[in-house]
Amino acid sequence: MPTPTIGVFDSGFGGLTVLRALLPRIPAAHYLYLGDTARLPYGAKSQATIARYAVDSARFLHSRGATMLVIACNTASALALNEIRAAVPIPVIGVIEPVVQMAHYGRQGSQVLVLATSATVQSHAYQHACALRELEAVEMPCPLLVPLVEEGWIDHPVTREVLHIYLAEALATCNPSAVLLGCTHYPLIANPITDMLRELGSRASVIDSAQATAHEVALRLGIDTPNPSAPPATFTCFATDSIEKFQRLGSHFLGQPIPKVELLDLGG
Repeated sequence: MPTPTIGVFDSGFGGLTVLRALLPRIPAAHYLYLGDTARLPYGAKSQATIARYAVDSARFLHSRGATMLVIACNTASALALNEIRAAVPIPVIGVIEPVVQMAHYGRQGSQVLVLATSATVQSHAYQHACALRELEAVEMPCPLLVPLVEEGWIDHPVTREVLHIYLAEALATCNPSAVLLGCTHYPLIANPITDMLRELGSRASVIDSAQATAHEVALRLGIDTPNPSAPPATFTCFATDSIEKFQRLGSHFLGQPIPKVELLDLGG
């Protein structure tokens, strides 16, 4: 098959966890990652503004040769997916549908817990997507987790204490079969989340949104398993502000150095 060029878009750094999952899953591809860091956080914006920003980014990635677009941003996936799909003539995959679809397998009629930012919870996008697949979603806003992850406090006592508070509160009202990571920052703390669930007596599976999205992209491309003889994937990163910060913080999310970031001006 032709070498695909896959655009990956997020308002900031979290979507790099999706790119991190894509790189080994679909080798030989070239990835274009755009972090709209000048205009984050999207969660504080109106739906119309989020859609305008996201469409700007989608059109840019398409203009640079993207043949598929991954919206590695829960806020944009929840509030602007239809507008993005209408704006570009290429397949567009969000991060919500893949993780809910993965939760659906073997769990019809069961309860799932969604950990997400306040903006994503307020959109009820996960609740709606789960209802379509006969899942009952309990949504838990976890606003403190993003800054803790960006601080690099992955296995820090403060992070464990915050997780204990959030999960204990959620588990007091539900008994989920699965916990959905509804923010692209959260895959970096998937292991601490699993450990805390076990400490609190829950056997719920943790479903990583980055891995679920990479799996969906591979299915769309007809790739069952990675080809071990394929050349390694390559990537180019764009940011709309502070490329030094993007390189420093983004390398933590991607799990490897980001040698170069191109500064991009998408306007106001």
